[in-house]
This record gives sequence, C-alpha cells and structure tokens, in this order.
Amino acid sequence: TGSEVTLFKTGDRVWYAGDISRPGSNSALQLVDERIAAIAPTSLSDVEAAALPLTVITAWETLFERFALTRESRGKLLIIGGAGGVGSIAIQLARQLTGMEVIATASRPESREWCLEMGAHQVVNHHKLQEELTALGITQVDAIFCTNATAEHWATMAGLIRPFGHICTIAESSEPWDLSLLKSKSVTFSQEFMFTRSLFQTPDMIEQHRLLGRVAALVDEGVLQTTLTRTIPSLTPVTLAQAHAEVEAGRMVGKLVIDMSGFAN
Repeated sequence: TGSEVTLFKTGDRVWYAGDISRPGSNSALQLVDERIAAIAPTSLSDVEAAALPLTVITAWETLFERFALTRESRGKLLIIGGAGGVGSIAIQLARQLTGMEVIATASRPESREWCLEMGAHQVVNHHKLQEELTALGITQVDAIFCTNATAEHWATMAGLIRPFGHICTIAESSEPWDLSLLKSKSVTFSQEFMFTRSLFQTPDMIEQHRLLGRVAALVDEGVLQTTLTRTIPSLTPVTLAQAHAEVEAGRMVGKLVIDMSGFAN
C-alpha cells in the first residue's frame, strides 16, 4: 500500500480488473489505483475470484449504467454471446438483480446448458436468431447486450429492438455500423468499455471500487457464482500463449484463469 492509500491496509486481499494504460496485464505483479480495487469475496479462492472482475465490471456498467436497469425493470433482455465470460456474469446479474426476462444466445449444447445454469430464461442459437425467437413468440426485445460480432448481428438487432429500445455493444467492428437503421425507432445505441474510467481518470472512478465491493458481497451471499471453467497452471511464456490461443479461438464457455499460486516473489 502506498503512502496515500486510504481504502486498504497492507495484507488486504483485493480483486480488480486493472488499468489498460498501465503495464502488467501479463505480469505477476501490478501497480493498481485503489479506486478500481475492492476487498475480494472471502468465499472464493484466488483463481475463482480472478475470473470475475473484468467481466463483472463490463456487465454491471452495461446493465445498470448504460441500460439503467433496476430491480423493478420488466421486459425482455437479449444477451448475444451468453456463454462467454461477460455473457455468463451478465445473465446472472440480470436474472438476480432485475425483473427482466433474460434471453441468451448459444450455438453448442454445452454452451446452451451453461447459459441455462447461469440463469437464462431462454436460450436461442445466434446463427438462427430471428427464426428461433419467432418460434418462441418473441418479435421484439427491450434491450440488447451484444458481446461479440456486432457487425454480423447488426441488421437483426435493428429489426428486433423495440421502439425507444437500447442496444449496447462491447465488440469492435472493422466496418462502420449503419446507425440509420435505428433512427425510425428512436433507438439508443451505446458502447461499453470498462477501462474508460481509469483511462481518463474520470471524477467517478471510485464507482468501480464500490461496484466490486457490492459484487463481492453478492458472491459471499451466494447470489452470484464464479464463471471459472478452465484453469491453466503456472505463468510462463508457454502457458501464456496457450491461454491467449484458447480465448482467441472463440469457443470459451465461462472464463479461463492462469493459476499463479506457485509464483514466488
């Protein structure tokens, strides 16, 4: 702990997602601003806890800041990419902390089952999105959280979103999105990047500290669970490359973590 730290004391067990403007994402040790860290949940191991902060901040900011959902919110929420790290925790948060009907997308049996385990009310195949939603009697949704392949799903999302609805994405695109498709419905479109607060040192940067503290309490209360599904032992150049390759393959269910418990300072 640095001389100006007031939120923690030496020896506190914390969790955080880091700051993209600082080095250390592939390092054993990092220097982190106290405003984006919080006391870690006591009910999770280090590896189980490490699976959550980046994805839970992303999902929380999308659901409760971009969409402004509350426990009283009702309607249909579509999460595209429900089995991934962000989708996995977004399903849990929406199911546990809002009144929304949660519809997730997944294309494989194992990813479909995972989405249902996370709490999705319905799971549809994103390769047949319009068709399978229609079969369920769903012609429009109130909000869409797109966690991948935004360009691929753009036209379908524009067709599915209700008038005055909201679409938020975390996925980048090499092609510009045709926002004119949203005009006639007065649809809100936004993007979420959980590193914005730390990158620009925004006045409300401490909100991520508070957010992670609330999530830790929800985990310890049994409301939320870790999304860890894959652990790679030890941090080496070889295991690091392996971890990146598995994530970049686009087949991940839940979250992958490198176990550094054997690392010696």
